[in-house]
Amino acid sequence: MAAIYAKVAEYPRYGYRLIASELRTDGWTVNAKRVYRLWRREGLKVARKARKQRAKGGSVNSVKNRPSLHMNDVWAMDFIHDSTASGGALKLLVIEDEYTRECLTLAARGGSFSGQLVAETLLELFMIRGVPLAIRSDNGGEFTGTAVSKILKAAVVKALPVAAGCPWENGVVESLNSIVRDTLLNTDEFPTVKAARNMATAWRLEYNHRRGHGALGYQTPAEYAARCRPAPGSAALRPTRPGSGTKDKTMVLS
Repeated sequence: MAAIYAKVAEYPRYGYRLIASELRTDGWTVNAKRVYRLWRREGLKVARKARKQRAKGGSVNSVKNRPSLHMNDVWAMDFIHDSTASGGALKLLVIEDEYTRECLTLAARGGSFSGQLVAETLLELFMIRGVPLAIRSDNGGEFTGTAVSKILKAAVVKALPVAAGCPWENGVVESLNSIVRDTLLNTDEFPTVKAARNMATAWRLEYNHRRGHGALGYQTPAEYAARCRPAPGSAALRPTRPGSGTKDKTMVLS
């Protein structure tokens, strides 16, 4: 119980399954049922979040009709809004691999986050991780504007804009947004934009490498990704000239 209480103090928004996963990571031989019995005996609980009933997304680009089937098959991106301690605007760009649930980017900026910055972030990810087959997003100008469209066209990545006013059609990244909101934005105060940027990076690394994910059998996203193969047709992006004869996707970098 001392170990459970220590984990609850460290992760106040975790339920008993995630606490059990954390205990196993620390070397305890314990299953979720045992933790649940102790959890109930001690009266521990996490406040439930109210959920609205929403219609299932029906457009051709929704996560229901175009699910991700492999690593680097479909990425999803979205924005989350918050504020610093002084009341300044804070905007975070979230990019996720829908299949592995890895948070590829959690970038914070004060105020605006232009389409050009989104394009530069995507290009950096393409260089580091490889190129997905498609990227799902809403219809915000930062995602559908010239800068991002040019990068996606050059890298041969299909854009999957969901229906306007239907964020649940981009449900995988919306679920990640909820976790970010619940365990970072609602629990920590950001004195400055720079502090928010550093805290977001630390959170992303812990989420990918420490936090077990229920949809992955409580493996961490990084553990699950290590066992996955990239989607057929996805490839690394290299700064070379088109027509070099390699199988990698190529593009000229300006």
